[in-house]
Amino acid sequence: MNITFVTDTYSPQANGVATTLERLVKGLRERGHKVDVIRPAVLACDEEGLQVPSIGLPGYKEVRFGFPIKLVLQSRWYKRRPDVIYVATETPLGASAISAARALGIPAASGFHTNFQQYMAHYQVPLLEKAALKYLRHVHNRSTCTFVPSRDVIADLDARGFLNLELLPKGVDTRLFSPKKRSQPLRQSWGAREGTLVGLYVGRIAAEKNLPLLVKSFLEIQKRIPDFRGVFVGDGPKLAELKRDYPQFIYPGVLRGEDLAEHYASADLFLFPSITETFGNVTMEAMASGLAVVAFDYAAAKQHIRNRENGFTAPFDDGDAYLELVLEAVNADLAEIRVNARASARKVRWKKVIKRFEKQLSILASGETVLPTPESLELEELNSAIS
Repeated sequence: MNITFVTDTYSPQANGVATTLERLVKGLRERGHKVDVIRPAVLACDEEGLQVPSIGLPGYKEVRFGFPIKLVLQSRWYKRRPDVIYVATETPLGASAISAARALGIPAASGFHTNFQQYMAHYQVPLLEKAALKYLRHVHNRSTCTFVPSRDVIADLDARGFLNLELLPKGVDTRLFSPKKRSQPLRQSWGAREGTLVGLYVGRIAAEKNLPLLVKSFLEIQKRIPDFRGVFVGDGPKLAELKRDYPQFIYPGVLRGEDLAEHYASADLFLFPSITETFGNVTMEAMASGLAVVAFDYAAAKQHIRNRENGFTAPFDDGDAYLELVLEAVNADLAEIRVNARASARKVRWKKVIKRFEKQLSILASGETVLPTPESLELEELNSAIS
């Protein structure tokens, strides 16, 4: 198939959406498909293809919005018609891509990767939440279908009037993210001795990530374990403030590849109190690295963590329960939980996810409007594995 991805974020940007898209593109190409990636010109990646003018979000330069270019895309696709288009972001660029595809009769799926409507309250504009939700619903309902990474988000969107929702789970690279990457020299650079507990956070250092609860958790651990080390991996608009107010913590910045894997594996406990995720790739990366994860019971954590068996999950958005669970984890014997976390992550393979996505795109490209149910896809995958 000739497949076109349209996105405002892509590698080397450090976020879950960019990581997911890079994996999907690479996997589809390895399976023999031609994949074109249309993205903002400012992204210095190795991808060829159309590069679009963009503007950064005020106060958050890492987030960029591509300009709408419907006529440019229409002309491009008229000359070289894709079999199917995947619009990964709902910005003006993504909306114009759906419009261009509709004008040419090309099936265009969309992806719901980010709860932008929930970000409004975190950026002091809660009155815009309804307007943002209305805009997102309008964009997605004009696409052929919308891929969503978790069942609970599907249920929420369905209740809010989103149509044609399809499950597209995510995988994790268990070769890259592995307990074998644990580094004593790295731990020593943090001031951690052999038995020192290290807590880790990986993600954007931004308001929507529930940073106050994260910081409170680290501080409460520190009260009980004076030599505790807290590590924040990432960048964002709140980083300078965190560094100023909490200099006792460690801030290595944005990390990728082996450096990131080494940081995961060299910690012991992964704290992720965000309540705005559609999935949360970092949860699976931490589990694959053999960490005990403490998260809220939704998205990736709901799908893959069994409380107190391979991680810890608190009721959604219950900060007190979350903090109690953090302190319980600190006092628990984490050895078995960490082994179980790794074992659970090994079952979630990108190869399986990409085969599923390929089949779904193939059905859309053939002109069918009804995709197979998740249950039928899983049964087919099982039969294929047996045969």
